[in-house]
Amino acid sequence: MTADPLARNRLDEEASPYLRQHADNPVHWQPWDDAALDAARERDRPIFLSVGYSSCHWCHVMAEESFEDEGIAATLNESFVPVKVDREERPDLDSLYITVCRLVRGQAGWPLTVFCTPEGKPFFVGTYFPPEAKRNQPGFRQLVEHVAAAWDDPEEREEIEARAEQWTAAARGELEDVPDAPGEAPDAEFLDGAAASAVRGADRDHGGFGRGQKFPNPPRVDLLLRAADRTGTEVYADVARETLDAMAAGGLHDHLGGGFHRYCTDPEWVVPHFEKMLYDQAGLVRTFLAGHQLLGEERYADAARGALAFVERDLTHEDGGFFSTLDARSPYEGQRVEGAYYVWTPEDVRAAVGDDTDADLFAARYGVTEAGNFEPEQDVTGSTESWTVLTESASVASLAAEFDLPEDEVEERLDRATDRARDYRAERPAPNRDEKVLAGWNGLMVSAFAEAGIALDERYAEVAADALGFVRERLWDGERLSRRWKDSDVKGDGYLEDYAFLARGALNTYEATGDADHLAFALDLARALVRDFYDDAAGTLYFTPAGGESLVARPQELGDSSTPSSTGVAVETLDALSHFTTDDTFAEVAETVVETHASTLESDPLQHAAFVLAADALAVGRTELTVAADGLPDAWRATLAERYLPLRLLSVRPPTDEEMESWLDRLGLDEAPPIWNARGARDGPTVYACRNRACSPPRDDLAAALDWQV
Repeated sequence: MTADPLARNRLDEEASPYLRQHADNPVHWQPWDDAALDAARERDRPIFLSVGYSSCHWCHVMAEESFEDEGIAATLNESFVPVKVDREERPDLDSLYITVCRLVRGQAGWPLTVFCTPEGKPFFVGTYFPPEAKRNQPGFRQLVEHVAAAWDDPEEREEIEARAEQWTAAARGELEDVPDAPGEAPDAEFLDGAAASAVRGADRDHGGFGRGQKFPNPPRVDLLLRAADRTGTEVYADVARETLDAMAAGGLHDHLGGGFHRYCTDPEWVVPHFEKMLYDQAGLVRTFLAGHQLLGEERYADAARGALAFVERDLTHEDGGFFSTLDARSPYEGQRVEGAYYVWTPEDVRAAVGDDTDADLFAARYGVTEAGNFEPEQDVTGSTESWTVLTESASVASLAAEFDLPEDEVEERLDRATDRARDYRAERPAPNRDEKVLAGWNGLMVSAFAEAGIALDERYAEVAADALGFVRERLWDGERLSRRWKDSDVKGDGYLEDYAFLARGALNTYEATGDADHLAFALDLARALVRDFYDDAAGTLYFTPAGGESLVARPQELGDSSTPSSTGVAVETLDALSHFTTDDTFAEVAETVVETHASTLESDPLQHAAFVLAADALAVGRTELTVAADGLPDAWRATLAERYLPLRLLSVRPPTDEEMESWLDRLGLDEAPPIWNARGARDGPTVYACRNRACSPPRDDLAAALDWQV
């Protein structure tokens, strides 16, 4: 006899750290699987769906307040099928239900709270609920009792089902629909208008965008940098600089350990939510490197180096793959308190640094005061009013004047104090780490390390190659990509973001290393992407694969969220890889998808910045740099490190056509693609700079080739 799946909490069978965090709840949590969904339909019970992730602060709070409550658990177990979903493992479900929440509530977030019919159609949505009603917000206990009673009342049940149908139809319209007719793809001038929109939405007082909470938004900054370079419009560079400066100087930046937190809760970029996500490090590294190359600020390169060092130290598997997150909370006074690992008091600084002058300089530099700037959400033992999140609060020059010391001595003392503070902090109980390895997020970070291998140090390209190999070995079967690896457990079909982000990472790693195996992997992923996600009749890319699990809507992902638009990255990558094929499939798909959604890009470029950047690449054309040599010469690598080339496509090929034959076999090509054809070496390493089918003469000097005007 088959055991009743609803008789117990089944999350102890899951590998996801987030799901396992809830395995001891008295709620009989189910994973989203056939057993749970079949039980909901067979017993005609509504589904209570809770979506979150392991480093989500308010997810932990709601769990402690409500999901550990025996009375609330009893109601959920008796009247619902309670389902827990890790949004990082199931971004398709998250996209579907977060869209409904935004449509109905006007805003959304995590924990995401959804009540659904047994068929998965939502009829109530929200986010965090306190256990008891307060501040005009219903209590969760009251909510579950009300929904259970309403489901059993025939008249209210009829209203619920009608609402579920209405909301499901709205979700399908938002996520699945495409325009009735394609539009005209954006032209080369469109970038200017998009950048002007970014300026209008910028916070010129504090940096970033908007007037409330501040989120890093790498694609928007990238858009401004590209437009500043192309048009020479100073305000575009100014807004990009203000945003980069704010992120580098404020509490978003971990000034001791490197890397960046998720977002800041205030408009001044002072107090963050302290979780550290792999995808934030990836996006910000690339953007800070671009800012360094265009604006010439060395501190931007330093911020990128710090984030890369953090990922290598704290988020890298010993065999090369990248873990997902560090939690916001860590142990303090018998509790897990958000930010406790990162905050400081003047007493902490003196204990860590030792030397009084060094300690005073450190405290002044990073704003550590008796008053502090941070108070945790939790009630914790002891005085917390003096906790300080480190921010760059004084310049070296101002400290030199205040302390009557030479600037070089101030820098030396600060370096010494920072090293001691870092060592002191390392002795504190550390935040938990989510050790899922996600294909798409790894692709983003692989791209960042590969770009750093060109812009900073060739060593970073080796890190990119190791991580790429880790994912390829464990999650790619030669035909299809899986979503997640955790302790040898593989789960889930890959989504569009997994294929697109990883294909771009593989292409970037080829650019940084010249190893054709990485290019072959990128091409394989791109072919599978077109096969499984492109709908020729609709002219679009869907987020879930054809033939995958059937949900109440099949989403697209056109806009940027915490990660860049997967459609935008897919278009960008297909366009770039089309240069390495001998047919037009990739180029045609990229162009069609842009045309299909041209009106969306036109109407709201800022919410679709990554997609706008991809469309711009199609409109303007890439700068092909074909290098015929046994490897990229060191002097040429130094030239590339100095140049801001946002549309660069770097291709190192063997010096002779005879040597290239083995490459063509590895890539599955019958003949050389245009980017390599008739571009052999001429008496040593040779570069061809091409754009829009026009090329420079063969050169033995990369700088001279780059200066040639097509």
